[in-house]
Formats: sequence, structure tokens, C-alpha cells
Amino acid sequence: MKHAHDAFVTIPFPPYSALGLLIGVLLCPVHAIAAFEFFSLAENATVMYDAPSLKADKLYVASRHLPVEAVVKVEGWVKVRDSGGSLAWVEEKALSEKRYVIVTASQAEIYQAASASSALVFQAQQNVVMEQLEPAANGWVKVRHRDGQTGYVRTQQVWGS
Repeated sequence: MKHAHDAFVTIPFPPYSALGLLIGVLLCPVHAIAAFEFFSLAENATVMYDAPSLKADKLYVASRHLPVEAVVKVEGWVKVRDSGGSLAWVEEKALSEKRYVIVTASQAEIYQAASASSALVFQAQQNVVMEQLEPAANGWVKVRHRDGQTGYVRTQQVWGS
């Protein structure tokens, strides 16, 4: 399994080799992604791979709407990071620009307005995925639960905003 520090494409040449790096750059058209470019998985049962190829080892299967952060793009493939920091490759066509967040706190509180002094609308357990309705602002993000309830959650209680 990959770890969060595996943020770059591995080039099969000796480390610190200028020639190896040059050859890797010339042979591997890699596009770096701006930090915090989030997507969600567009399809249910999306296979996550350990390399950018359908012949690569399958790491796990992920559910539709799971938020992921793009790290690198390589010819139809995107290396993504999930909320736990794990890295995997996914086909670019399996990604959606529709934004979702996942609860990372043991329990998140969703309020009527972007203020803890407003009415508590509902609570969501860890790993619940909710649709992001508006960009995060001032430490809050507006979300919608799959049952239709909407409200504001603190950005520190979710990942993907």
C-alpha cells in the first residue's frame, strides 16, 4: 500500500541521477496538479490501482462520491490521495468535478448557519460523505446529506473542501 510521502511518480533510475531524472522527465509526460484540487469518484465500485495501468495491481475498490485530492496526472490517469493519506491511481474518466466531503471527526455537527451559535440541524458520523454545496469560507463549508438535510460544518471536521 502506498503512503502519503509517495507523492511523486517513481522513476526507475538510480536516485539522485541527473541523467535518470532527465530521461524520466522526457519519457514520462507528467503534469503536476495544484495543491488541493479535489474531485469525487463518478462511478460506484471504482477500482484503485498501484500504477497508471489496467494491468497494475488493484489496491481496493472505492465507492461513488468519495472525495479525492489529485496529486499527478499521467495520460488518462490521475494519482489521488484519500482522506486517510493513501495514494492510488485511478482512470481520469472515473473522476467527477462535483465536490463531496467526508467526515473525519468522530462526529461532525452541521448547523443552520456558519456559526456554532446557530441551530444544530444534524450530526454526521465519521466516514459519512456529504455533497459540498458552496466553497469553504471562514472555516465553514455548506453541505447536503444524502437524505436532503443541508447546513454548515466546520472545515476541520471534514476532508475534501
